[in-house]
Parts: sequence; structure tokens; C-alpha cells
Amino acid sequence: MMKIAILGATSQIARDMIVSCSAEPNKHLHLFARRPDAVSLWLASEGLSSRYPTDSFSEFTKHDFNAVINFVGVGNPAQAVAMGSSIIDVTLRFDEMVLKYLRTHSDCRYLFLSSGAAYGSNFHEPAQWDTPATVPINHLTPQDWYGVAKLHAECRHRSHQEWSIIDIRVFNYFSHTQDISVCFLITDILRAIRDKAVLKTSPGYIVRDFLHPSDFYRLVGALLSAPAINTVVDCYSRAPIDKSSLLETMQEKFGLRYEISKATACVNATGEKPHYYSLNTRAADFGYQPKLTSLEGVLQESEKLLGIYGV
Repeated sequence: MMKIAILGATSQIARDMIVSCSAEPNKHLHLFARRPDAVSLWLASEGLSSRYPTDSFSEFTKHDFNAVINFVGVGNPAQAVAMGSSIIDVTLRFDEMVLKYLRTHSDCRYLFLSSGAAYGSNFHEPAQWDTPATVPINHLTPQDWYGVAKLHAECRHRSHQEWSIIDIRVFNYFSHTQDISVCFLITDILRAIRDKAVLKTSPGYIVRDFLHPSDFYRLVGALLSAPAINTVVDCYSRAPIDKSSLLETMQEKFGLRYEISKATACVNATGEKPHYYSLNTRAADFGYQPKLTSLEGVLQESEKLLGIYGV
């Protein structure tokens, strides 16, 4: 049995993975969060009451784990902007907590949820295996802090080749558990469908690669099963999708109405990214093979989410 610590168990992507893990008896999870009571309430709502122990972060070092998965971070663009440069301190604090743990538990594996933002803000082309990180060191803006925090963490991890640490760069992730009040293209689309409103979206061409929860779970499983290594992988689905194709399909499947407009009210927390996805398939070396394309995953999860709203 593998004993896995989940740090940041209140995050959406962590919760999706916990639900996926609940179908596997050989994975024993211990959930840690700043608000453990909120995690316990959520577990009860999922029919998983008392399935997993839940504690505050202060209890983390008192246990022995085979693996630690660090989900601590922000998934809301507005929240990222509000946190500003403090995201660097928060990321460092919890990362150092795990690195300190590894000093006395050197066989423990560490998976860190990084981000495509670690590459910087230059996504005129998708990331490749040799794409360098670009940081405007003389002109840092609030949009840079999140990516810098992730890049800083990745650099720390590569400096500890004696430990098994894998950074997982998430670009775009979508689940029916998504809070659609936040400001992303896909949530803007779903709010418009739910409210029977007209979506006003910018004319810019963008491409996104939405990872489905089942493929994220498949990736994590492959990394935990592989021989110990210190490295980084990028997340990817079977195929990305461009904005116009997504809009047209959502119109056909769910009756989306939309207009192309220069005005947009969304908070862009990490800068414009026309091609925010990766062609770096290093994860395949660990046996990861995504099952769904971006469009297939979005349609599956959108149908579930809209069903919750009776649409």
C-alpha cells in the first residue's frame, strides 16, 4: 500500500484526484489543508466521510509517507493578482516544508504542482522540450509573480538531484467541479450557456490544451509507478483545441450564443498566451498516454456541469 500525503486538499485539482483515488484501495491518502474542517465537510458531501484522515499542515511531519503531492497554490486569476508577490513566499514556505521532510525521509517521492507559467509569458508558440524560461528581470510586473514562484521552486528541486522530485507543469485543466464564477475562457462560455446570455469574447486567436481529471490521474499514477528520478514533465491531452473551434462546438452542442468583441472584463493574471500548451511529451517516457483530446474532455465535463444547473 502506498501512503500519500496530499498538501492543499481544498484545491479543485486535488479534490478531483482524491475522488479518483477513492476507487483504488491500494492508495492510502492523508489530507492536509489550512482548513481541515472544510476538507472533512467536502469528503462527507462526496460520500467519503471518514475515508481519509484530515489534518492541518502542522501535523504533516509527524507521519511517514511514500509520496507527497503538493497542490498548494491558487487556481483563480483574480486571487493570483490579489496575492501579488506574496505568492512567492507562500510557494516557498510549503515547498521548504516538504524539502525539510525529505532530509529525514529521503526515499519519499515528491510531486510538485508547477505551471506552464514557469516558462514565462512568451507563448507565441507552444512550449517544446528545449524552450527556455523567459523572465523580464528588469521589468517585472504583477503578472510575473506566479510564474516566477513556480520557476524558483523548480530551480530548487533540480538542485537536489539526490531526491526523487518531479515537477508537473499544468497548463489548462478542466473539470465539472470547476467554479464557473472565475474568469477563464471555458468558464465564461459555461456561464453564458447557463444564463442564456450572449458571450462577448475577444477576437484574438488562442489555442488551449485542456487536461481531463482522468488523464491527470493517469499521469500521477505513471509518475508514482516509475523508477525514482528528479525531473519535470509538462501536462498534455491527446490534442489541443483552438478558440474558434471550441466556440463553434459549444454553440452546436449546448446552444452557446457569442459575439466577437474587443471589450473583455476578465482578469488576465499571467499575461497574454496565444499558444498556452506544450508539445513536450517527456511524460510519455514514464508510460503516460492521455486518453482524451481537449475537446472530448471539455464536452464530457461540460455536460456534467451544466446538468448540475439543470441546463
